[in-house]
Amino acid sequence: MKTKSIFALAGLLAAVALPAMAADNVVTIYSADGLHDGTPSWYGNEFDAFTKATGIKVQYVEAGSSGVVDRLSKEKSNTQADVLVTLPPFVQKAASEGLLEAYAPKAADKIEVRDKDPKGFYVAMINNYPNFIYNSSVLKTAPSTYQDLLDAKFKQKIQYSTPGQAGDGTALMLQAFHAFGGKDAGLDYLKKLQVNNLGPSASTGKLTALVNKGELYVANGDLQMNLAQQADNPNIKIFFPAGPDGKKTAFSLPYYIGLVSSAPHSENGKKLIDFLLSEEAQKDVSAVAQGLPVRTDIHPTDENFKKLHAIMEGIEIWTPDWNKVLADLKQDVDAYGKAIASN
Repeated sequence: MKTKSIFALAGLLAAVALPAMAADNVVTIYSADGLHDGTPSWYGNEFDAFTKATGIKVQYVEAGSSGVVDRLSKEKSNTQADVLVTLPPFVQKAASEGLLEAYAPKAADKIEVRDKDPKGFYVAMINNYPNFIYNSSVLKTAPSTYQDLLDAKFKQKIQYSTPGQAGDGTALMLQAFHAFGGKDAGLDYLKKLQVNNLGPSASTGKLTALVNKGELYVANGDLQMNLAQQADNPNIKIFFPAGPDGKKTAFSLPYYIGLVSSAPHSENGKKLIDFLLSEEAQKDVSAVAQGLPVRTDIHPTDENFKKLHAIMEGIEIWTPDWNKVLADLKQDVDAYGKAIASN
């Protein structure tokens, strides 16, 4: 996904020289990309509002879904982050590695049980779905099926983020498994698709500009991110290809939020989590972030919310077993690597 890391090193160096009280007046969030896109962005608005309300400055580090968890893992003996936001199965990976601390946000009772970790390590913050995008100035209609993407006209004109590195790339692999009725059939399809694939990408978000310019015709993405990007990338359009059974399917791919274990500013981290799940922040999720709020007491009526529902009309939603996905992830990514290498 997008890689616009907004990590103010100079600010950190300055903070070292400040009194301890000032240094404590910060909170650091490591986040998968997507929510700082657009003008205005949801993160930008909420971080400004949070600082205004609390006096706590937000230090923001952005990377791919796996990248932010990998960074947390490397820093485990010297934790730098207070809050983690990432996609499944990487949030489950972070919890399984002891990188998260159980915390029940103030809004926990307003969030569905299915959107909360049973052990309290993370909760959904914004709901989202994986999809594809295409350049509408080059292609007059979206590819109808997965089979269409194997057409020779797409040679070197398709790119998707790498499974195991990016949340959306991992989602694409899982979606292939589901659409083709099993892992072997899904891997066989991805092997065939590799002929048209430009190459690996650790980030999904950077693919959008390439599609918009026509350097790529098709890329993978996710609904929230791509809708937020459309204002700056007018040639991209969203689509969901049909599988061999003729069905268009997708699954929920939420941005999850959790408190980092041994966080240097744990109390500030809790305050930021509560703020991002507050009624005021969640009311802006569809209007600004172009995602779906997780609170059950929020019922948006804005145009973006209506657009989201219109796009999802006719899409059959299925639910992965994320614990199984995590348990099988290394094996599946290895099998994916072997499949595309053998092409």
